[in-house]
Amino acid sequence: MNRLYAATFAITLLLPGLAAAEDFGAADPRRPIATYSIVAHDPETGEMGVAVQSHWFSVGSIVSWAEAGVGAVATQSFVEPAYGPRGLDAIRKGTAPEKALSDLIARDENENVRQVAFVDSKGRIAAHTGDKAIIHACDQQGEGYSVQANLMENDTVCAAMAAAFAASDGDLAEKMMAALEGAQSTGGDIRGKQSASMIVVEGERKDNPWEGRVIDLRIEDHAEPIKELRRLMILNRAYNLMNAGDAAVTEGDMEKANELYAAAAELAPGNHEMVFWRAVTLAGAGDVEASLPYFKEAFDAWPLWRELIPRLPASDILPDDPALIEQILAVE
Repeated sequence: MNRLYAATFAITLLLPGLAAAEDFGAADPRRPIATYSIVAHDPETGEMGVAVQSHWFSVGSIVSWAEAGVGAVATQSFVEPAYGPRGLDAIRKGTAPEKALSDLIARDENENVRQVAFVDSKGRIAAHTGDKAIIHACDQQGEGYSVQANLMENDTVCAAMAAAFAASDGDLAEKMMAALEGAQSTGGDIRGKQSASMIVVEGERKDNPWEGRVIDLRIEDHAEPIKELRRLMILNRAYNLMNAGDAAVTEGDMEKANELYAAAAELAPGNHEMVFWRAVTLAGAGDVEASLPYFKEAFDAWPLWRELIPRLPASDILPDDPALIEQILAVE
C-alpha cells in the first residue's frame, strides 16, 4: 500500500462520509462549515491553489485540498470532505473537473447543501452551489479560477473576490490573498472571522502526492486570520528563498546564493535563525570571511547559537576543522 492510499484509508476512519464509496454523501449534514474560498490556476507558472477563511475552527483541515500537477479543491457549506480526495483522484486519472464534480454530485444524497469547486492543471474549472446553501450564497468563475461563499453578510462577496483576484498583478498566492481580503472588505462571513488556510502547489506532477507544495499554511484560531495568513505567506516566501539559496550553494553559484539570502532577509527582518543558517552555509562552502558578520549578527540576537557551533561537524553541517570552529566562536 503506497502512502497516498494509506493516507486516504486513514482519513476514512476519521471523517464522516468517507467510510466507503457507497456511503458518499450519506452522512447527516449537520455542521455548516460556512465560508468563502477560491480555487485558482496560474497559466504562467502552472501553480494551482486554494485559499479559504471562515468563522469555524481549523477550516483548512477540511475545506482545502490540492496536489501538484493535478488540481485543487474547496469543499464547504455543510461540508462533505470526500469531495477533496475523490475529486483529486478522478482528475489524476484524467477526468475533466466538470465531469468529476458532476459524477460526485450525482452520488451525493445531500448535494443541495454542498458547495464545491475544482480546478485542474489545465486551468479548467467546475463549481457547484446547492440550492439549500445558507443565504447569502454564491459562486462566480473567471479564467482559471472560481470563488464561492455561503452564509455571507451580504450578496456582494463573490463579486468582490473576483474583482480583487483579477486586479492583483502578483503571483498566485498574492492573487488568492487579495481575493480573501476583497471578501472581507465587503462584509465576509456574517458570523465574523476565526480561521484561514492557503495551499499552493506546483504545476508539475510529482512522484508522491505530498511533494510540490509551494505554500501550505493554516491559521486555526485567530482574531484576524486573514492578516495572520498574509504575514505567514510573506514568511513562507522568505524561507522558500532561503531554500533556493541553499540549492545555489550546492550548485556552486555563491553570487546567486547571496542574492537569494539577501532577498529572504529583506522579507523577514530580525529572523536570527535565517541569519545563522546563512552564515553556516557560507562557512561550510568555504566563504568563511563572508560568513563572520552573519555569525556575529546571529550570536548577538540569540547567544545560544554559539553553543550549537561545535555540534555541527558531527552532522557534517560544518567541516570537522577545530581552527574553523575557533575562528567562528571568536567572533565578537
